[in-house]
This record gives sequence, structure tokens and C-alpha cells, in this order.
Amino acid sequence: MAMRKTEDEVFPNAAGIDIGASSHWVAVPRHAANDPVREFGAMTDDLNAMANWLLACGVDAVASESTGVYWIPVYEVLESRGL
Repeated sequence: MAMRKTEDEVFPNAAGIDIGASSHWVAVPRHAANDPVREFGAMTDDLNAMANWLLACGVDAVASESTGVYWIPVYEVLESRGL
């Protein structure tokens, strides 16, 4: 099987989210923002701010990590925004 080169970017505009009970840490590509890692709260206004920031950064794919059911509100907001 052919090996993929380590410098090949599969999803160059993807973000990663570490989802928690009270806050979510979000990372976007370095080229997308001056400060590519931000913390957002877990309330609806915070989730909307997170979605706005992701869209402003040009993100088109999101990967997340969560324990429990904390991912559900994040998923619903991001999915409604096309992320």
C-alpha cells in the first residue's frame, strides 16, 4: 500500500474542537487566524459565536472530541450553519 506523504494536507481548512461540559477549545489552521486556538463557553450565544468564528476563518470541516452528551448542542449549531 502506498504511504501518504506527511506534508499532504487532506483537509486544509478543517478545525478541531475539544468539547467539554462548561467550555469548548477550538483550533483552526494557523493561516486562518492570528490566534488559532480559542475557548468558547457552552451556552447558546457562545456556540453561535464559535460558529461565526469558524465561518469567518474559512473552516469547511470540523472534527470533535467529546465525552458524554456535551457534543449534541455543538453539533446542532454547527450543522445548522453547514459545518
